[in-house]
This record gives sequence, C-alpha cells and structure tokens, in this order.
Amino acid sequence: MLGFSLLMGLPGVAVVADEPERSRLAAILSEAGVEICELNDAAIVLSSDPALQRDHAETSVIALCEGPRDMTAAFSAGADDVLMMGASGHEVIARIAACARRPIATRDVQLMLDATQALASSQDVRGILYTLVSRVAELVAADRVSLILMDEDDPSRGRVIVASDDRELRDLPLELTKYPEIAQVLKTGEHLEIIDAANDPLLEGVREEIPQVGLGTIRLFPLLHEGRPIGVLFLRAPTSSVASRRELVVCQILANATALSLQNARVLQSLRDDSARERSQRTLAERQLVDLRRFADLFASAAEGIALFSREGTLQFANPRAYEILGYTEDTLAVKKAEDVVHPDDLHRGKRVFAAIGAGDYPRGVDLRVVRANGETAICSCSFAVLKDNDAILISLRDVTEQRRTESELVKTMEFLESLIDATLDGIVAADLAGNIILFNRSAEAMLGLPASSVIGQRAIHDLFPDSADEMLALLATDDHDGVGRLTKKRVNAVGANGPIPVRLSAATIYEQQEPVATFAVLSDLRERIEVEERLADAQQRLEVTEKQALIAELAGTAAHELNQPLTSVMWCAELIKRALSPDSSEFRAADTMISEAERMAEIVRKIGTMTKYETKSYVGEQKIIDLEKSGDAPEVS
Repeated sequence: MLGFSLLMGLPGVAVVADEPERSRLAAILSEAGVEICELNDAAIVLSSDPALQRDHAETSVIALCEGPRDMTAAFSAGADDVLMMGASGHEVIARIAACARRPIATRDVQLMLDATQALASSQDVRGILYTLVSRVAELVAADRVSLILMDEDDPSRGRVIVASDDRELRDLPLELTKYPEIAQVLKTGEHLEIIDAANDPLLEGVREEIPQVGLGTIRLFPLLHEGRPIGVLFLRAPTSSVASRRELVVCQILANATALSLQNARVLQSLRDDSARERSQRTLAERQLVDLRRFADLFASAAEGIALFSREGTLQFANPRAYEILGYTEDTLAVKKAEDVVHPDDLHRGKRVFAAIGAGDYPRGVDLRVVRANGETAICSCSFAVLKDNDAILISLRDVTEQRRTESELVKTMEFLESLIDATLDGIVAADLAGNIILFNRSAEAMLGLPASSVIGQRAIHDLFPDSADEMLALLATDDHDGVGRLTKKRVNAVGANGPIPVRLSAATIYEQQEPVATFAVLSDLRERIEVEERLADAQQRLEVTEKQALIAELAGTAAHELNQPLTSVMWCAELIKRALSPDSSEFRAADTMISEAERMAEIVRKIGTMTKYETKSYVGEQKIIDLEKSGDAPEVS
C-alpha cells in the first residue's frame, strides 16, 4: 500500500490495491462505465461524479485487504472502507457507490467526533454545549445557534439552555405557544427550514413579536431521544439561504448526539441523586443498625416466640424462643413451610388466617395447634402483622397448651356448677356489691315469675326485696346474727311478677382474697307451707270447738240428770204444803211460787240437757255467757 497517505487529499474515490488485483478492478470498473481519473502504482482514482450526489472535494479511500490484519491496518491508516481480495464486481461497484454518496467531509466527521466525545466524556455539559453551538454557528454561518428543551411536565413551556451569542445565558423560559416553528418541529419530529422568516406564513401571527434585525433564515432540528422530540437545535442566519445537504445531515447528527447527551445527563443526574439518596439511606441504615443492635438481645431473650415468614410460607427468621416452642432446630425449621408445622386438623383455620392476611386483615390471638418435632401437639396463640419494608408476615407465638387445658377444665367445672345451680329446687340470686343482680337461676324464675333476661343486669336487689334489702345487707356486714357475711332462715317478702311472695332467705357474702365481691341468697318458697299451716290451724281450731261442745254436752247432760231429782222433790214438797194451806193464805201463795220457779228451773235444766253446740251472748260489759236458746235444740220459751 505504498503512497496510501498521498491519496487522502485527492478528489473523488480512490481504491487502493496491489497488482494483479488493481488491474482486475480497473477492468470491472471500465466495463461498468465508471470513469477512471487516474491509475497509478498504488490505486485507482475515480473522479467526483455529480450523478453520485457528492458535494465535497475530499477523497474517500477503499482499501483491498488479504485478511483481518490488513483490515485493521487500513482502518488505522484512515481508510473509509475495505474490500477483501477477489471481491465480486457487484460488491466493488456497490462499495464505491456508497463511498461516493457519503455527504460528510472529513472536517465534519472530526467536528462530530470531537462533539460526541466531549458530550460523552465531560461532566461540564453546559460548557460543552456552548462550545458545540459556537462551532455549529461557524460551520453553517449562523449568527445565533441555541438549544431549547421542552418542559417534561408542561409541553407548552420550554427553556433555552445555551446560545452561541450569549455565553452567560442559561435556562431562559419560553412560552412555546408563541413559537409556532418550534411547536411544529416538536410535533412532527422532523427538521424545519424557513428560508425567508420575514415573509413565511407560519410566522404570520407572531411576526410582530420577533426582532426584525438580521432576521433571514431559520433552521430547526429536533433533539430526538428514542424517536421522541425532547427539544430543538435552533439556527438563525441573517440572510436568506438554502442549506446544503451536508449542513442538514451534520446539524441533525449533532442534534441527535446532543439529545442523547442531555438525556444521559438527566439519567446521570438521576443516578447521582439516587446514589446520594442511597448513601444517605445507607448511612441512616447503619445508624439504625447501631441503634437496633441493642435490641438484638431483646429478641433473643423474648418470652414470646417471634417468626418471620414470606408470603409463600417460607421461614425467614425466628428467635430462640420460637424454636423452643415449635421444638425444631434452626436447620430443620428452615426447610419447612408454615403448613408443615400446623396440625392437620387446624389447616383449614390456618388457610382462613392467611386468606385474611392477603385481604389486609391481620388477626391477633388466634389459637393454632402445631406439631412439634417429637410429634407432640402444642397450642400456640398467634398474632400476625406485616413488615412494610419486605412485605413479610411477622408471627408472634405464645405456648398456651397448659393454659388452654386449665381453661377447658375450668369451663367444664363452670358448666357443671351452672347446671347444678339451674337444677337446684331453691331459687338462687346473686348480686354485685352495687346491688345489681348477676345470677338468677331457673327455680328463681319459676318462683317469682320473672325471666332471667329481664332481671340479670336489669334489676337490683332492692327491686326484689324492697322492704328488707337494706336490713339484710346490714346483717351481712355485722356478726350480730349468724356471723359476718352470713344470714340464715330469715322470712321476708320478695316481689314477683304477681306481687309479694313470702320466702325464707339464707344469704352470704362471696369473698376473693379476703375482699367482698358479691352476695348471694337462697330462697325457699313459703306459700305452700303457709297454706298448710293455715289449714292445720283451722283444723285445730275446729277440733277445739268440737271438743268444747262435746264437753259442754256431757256436762249439760250430767247437770240435767243431777238437777232433775232435787227439783222433783222440791216440787212435790211444795205441792204437799200447798194442799195443806188455805188458798188465801200467804203460805199458799209462797208454796205456789215455789212450784212455779221449780217448773221454770226444770225447763232450764231441760234446755241444758238438749245443748249440742257452744254459743255465747253478752252478759255484763264484755263478759260472755252461754246462750241456751242457740246452743240447744229445744224451742225458745216465751
């Protein structure tokens, strides 16, 4: 490749090759009608063909190579393209045509290389952008080249971030609605060239607001990122002129490189912000870790088991107490899931719990049976929460096996006592220290005719015993009766659904740790007993009357029998005296009176003898005497 460097400044396209490959290529080009400007010992030089749309005066070099090493050397020396030895005529013609159509001159390439390298490597993006727009202004003979970015949050607004004619200008705000040419480029994503800005119809509505000094041609190139315009490269020339294709291509490539650089700058700034936040968070986390280290012993020595499970049920962490409760070691429990530990009979409950957690509800105090490593069953009270940082499930465990067993026995005992209380024939009523009724058994319901639902929590002890409640409570508080806290067999009236009911009451105070907490009373219904007592008293009274009447009848019979004989003798003697006396004598009248009174006496004795019952009548004051007329069967004597 002797003389290769000499070809770099020649016009057209030069194909560098050694003999015999150079002769073969010359024949192919001649046959294809390509004009050969020069054929020397180093290369085939082709003239600049207007049909190939070249607009520069520099040479594009194609080198023929035997292998990869020659290719590397050719590109290092500045070749624009390479061909392998023995390439077909079609490939040769195509490569030459491609080089001929390249509209970029070497200085343009150097400008773009310098610009892209600077944009990619420098951290002073604003300084590089100012240098870039200044170079572009020189390249296309523009009096002002600026970069305008669209606001990400408000597409109707933008800002000029740099301008070639003002080094100090930065972030000048723009209302894009006042710049229809910019709005059109941002909308279409294609470059716009306004040859005569003073008369172009696109600027009709805003021309008065545009400075007219030096206004000629306006060219706008979209800053494209991923096919989306994020701003424009704005060029303004003082005179009207048409840009060459080279200028258009170079400006658009620089606009695209600038867009990429700006987007990368945004990303870099975002990464820097993220990095700063990460460093800040790391520092904060390290501080928090230092603070949390003192809590490590707390978790390790906690009386409750603490376990952390993923949403899939895999164990992530557990403290020593959790391993102790579940009966597993750290290695054996790490390979198990939550459903492997839960007792099979409680799996349905566990699934409901995890379903509730999935819905955002975190139950507390849920009893779940677990199977320990040795096969024993334990009951754990579980409370669930979620860790917001990693969305894991935190479970706190308490071994309540013995507690639940004791509670079960207490429940059975309580149910037995409740059944016993309900089965008791006597009424049982209990009240708290404020007098509110807290217990009312079935016998009390039947006795007073009041349902328990209307009494428990609804009535006080004074409502059931309005006349004696205060007295009973006072007696329970002293030892004057049956001792402190005791009262036995006191007869009181209880108020039932149908009025007062006589009951016999025994009461006592309930103590817990030597402190009174409630009172209770046992009630016996006295209504039947009182009725029996009343019937017995009535029978006794009737018996007494009967006995008294029988005594009187016997006494009357005896008295009548004993009095009849003397009366008969008196009457006989009086009759004899009467016969011996003169009717006109006083003695006769006396004897006649004796006979009359004796007959009267005999009538009284006869009445006494006929007495069958005991009847009295008033005699003097409150004194009573037997009423012979009502007590006997004899007719009344007039």
